[in-house]
Amino acid sequence: MTRLVKGPGDARLPRSVDVARLAGVSQKTVSRVLNNEPYVSAEARRRVLAAADQLGYRLNNAARALASGRTRSIGVVSLGTALFGPASLLIGVERAVRDAGYALRVVNTLEGDARGVAGAVESLLEQGVDGIVISEPIDEQTGPVRVDVPVLVLGAPSSFAAPRVVTTGVSTELLARVATEHLLDLGHATVHHVAGPQRWFAARERLEGWQAALRARGLREPSVLRGDWSAASGYAAGRELAGREPGGREPGGREPGGREPGGDAVTAVFAANDDMAIGVIRALVEAGRRVPEDVSVVGFDDIPVAAYVTPPLTTVRQPFDAVAREGIKLLVQTIEQPDADLPAAAGQPVELVVRSSTAPPPWTTPGPARTTSG
Repeated sequence: MTRLVKGPGDARLPRSVDVARLAGVSQKTVSRVLNNEPYVSAEARRRVLAAADQLGYRLNNAARALASGRTRSIGVVSLGTALFGPASLLIGVERAVRDAGYALRVVNTLEGDARGVAGAVESLLEQGVDGIVISEPIDEQTGPVRVDVPVLVLGAPSSFAAPRVVTTGVSTELLARVATEHLLDLGHATVHHVAGPQRWFAARERLEGWQAALRARGLREPSVLRGDWSAASGYAAGRELAGREPGGREPGGREPGGREPGGDAVTAVFAANDDMAIGVIRALVEAGRRVPEDVSVVGFDDIPVAAYVTPPLTTVRQPFDAVAREGIKLLVQTIEQPDADLPAAAGQPVELVVRSSTAPPPWTTPGPARTTSG
């Protein structure tokens, strides 16, 4: 391969002709590779990208925008929060957008701002983005938002009037149902739920998944406790759950003689996120309840610390990276091929991560436990 060597007085920025010369291809091939167009061999694409990286070449986006009518930028509307779920999804979107060769524009909203989403969309449209990703987890009960570019909606019902609206992701209602069924499959008579704030779409879906799992088996729904996603709110809920034992029972909810406890006994808890589940466990242990011997606890999200708490937490894992990659792929196809029929979004895996915070109740032998579901 030819190597371009700059003289000491040559301070100009590299050009596409330099990339073509170093890669041993035509300028047209360089243009096709850098614009992510088809009809380029894998070997030619590799050489062009390697040459561009070696030279520090960056495609002139302004010139490309004039030629194509697009800015090759994608805007994202996201709640300004450090919570694991929204933050992880935003990181996955950023990676997918960058890998697709687009620039990213992010506008954060604030909880409680009724104009947050509409205002964020207006700001992105003023910047001339080619498409918009809505990763807004809170229901502000605003009317439909009109958008004149394609929209990708992640984790929320679509309320956008746009040329094309793409949706992708895995239903958190399904994940919550899998988590609840795991506890029921272990033999628990019912499952208590610590829900997230109901203005969040995900919290409502997880509540509905828990309800659906119980109703499918004809089981009573215990009263719901509500938290705010924090470990502190889970701890408060755990203290209340620890005090729900009816009188006259031995520790762990067993009636004298080892009979199955009544419907009010707390032996299984599904918390709507891992932080709250960890708070629940702390409160139960402080109250003298063993986890999982007396009470089993399941969380949601599989945060990094979930495998290292005591006991390690059983939880459901969300495929944030896979959802982001699939969604951005479909959005880019919509931008670049506006008249083409798009394939349906690929199904995402549903994964229950079984650790040591769940076990059968002491009075029964479980059937086969579910570990994964598709």
